[in-house]
Amino acid sequence: MNEFDKTYTINLSFEEIKLPPFQDILVLAKNSVQGKIGLSKSFELLVPNGFETIDVDNENIETVFVNKNILAKIEKDKVIRILEKNVFGFISEGELISVDFKINITVKNIVIKDSDYEY
Repeated sequence: MNEFDKTYTINLSFEEIKLPPFQDILVLAKNSVQGKIGLSKSFELLVPNGFETIDVDNENIETVFVNKNILAKIEKDKVIRILEKNVFGFISEGELISVDFKINITVKNIVIKDSDYEY
């Protein structure tokens, strides 16, 4: 086949990304190529004061980075317990895992008294 017989087919797909490339939670397994200190510094540059670093006592997990917006809605101990029960068991040594952690808050049986509000 000579150079004039070549045909190229190219398909492109692209989308906007946001930095950091995760929005909710990032779980850093032990012995990951990316270190806790380096990731912490990167996040502080990309999203100053946007994530809290939580060290965990787990044989496979070193650190969890949690969006502070999540922590404004639910206590960090509860977040870690949820991750321990549902996520940590699936993470292998050296991995870096992004967790989509959406919170839906429902308030029921709200009683409103006229005395609660001033007119």
